[in-house]
Amino acid sequence: MKYKILIATAVLNLLFGCSKDETNTTEEDQIFNIDKNLNRQTTGSSANDLLSDATFKSMVIELVYVEGFEPNQNSINAFVSFLNNRTFKPNGITVEKREIASPGKDTYTINDIADIEKAERTLYNTADRIAVWALFIDGKSSNDSGSNVVLGTAYWNTSFVIFEETLHGFSNSPFEPDRTLLETTVINHEFGHILGLTNLGSSMQEDHEDEEHEKHCNVESCLMYWAAEAGANISNMVNMSAAPQLDAQCIADLQANGGK
Repeated sequence: MKYKILIATAVLNLLFGCSKDETNTTEEDQIFNIDKNLNRQTTGSSANDLLSDATFKSMVIELVYVEGFEPNQNSINAFVSFLNNRTFKPNGITVEKREIASPGKDTYTINDIADIEKAERTLYNTADRIAVWALFIDGKSSNDSGSNVVLGTAYWNTSFVIFEETLHGFSNSPFEPDRTLLETTVINHEFGHILGLTNLGSSMQEDHEDEEHEKHCNVESCLMYWAAEAGANISNMVNMSAAPQLDAQCIADLQANGGK
């Protein structure tokens, strides 16, 4: 059976509005003037804050993974390199990695993922440091359907999830892509959405949005193409030696919104 791998899905609307009772504000939050709601906004809405150094001089990635599903260090290194190439953060980009126990589900809705973040996330924006949450989860997406498989979703302005167990099932075997390559592709594509691509917060300098797959680039070789490479079948990635890169139009959009 051929699978259509939905490498990344961007949740386009603010699905999880938070009332004052849902913010879980602590005394420590009040002392350090932390507003958790600032990290629970629409995907793409913090693109300029992430790309430029106008407000935030550094970035921290809170990378949390379920036991047994830690991403490859080379994938993490490639992600940080991607960020350094596209963003202005003079005080640096750091990754804080830790393991959590499995939440015990076979399938996760995006609401489930958001609830896990609310319970587990510890790092939020401060005066001059922007924080990102990256979750690598066991189980599969509730949006999997038949031969359509989701590997990742960007769902808030600084939050994304990688369905790492599903990704494991499609990598590192004969006729499947290298796991580091696939992880790197999915992670970078996800963060591309958080950076406002395509037409999701970083305005297009030229029209290059795919009419059939909104918020994705119409250039098949671009990282932000809906399948992240030419074709929907993951076997197209088997012979690739490196993850897809952003095309010139996507880079121009990021540069116009404060990035490199």
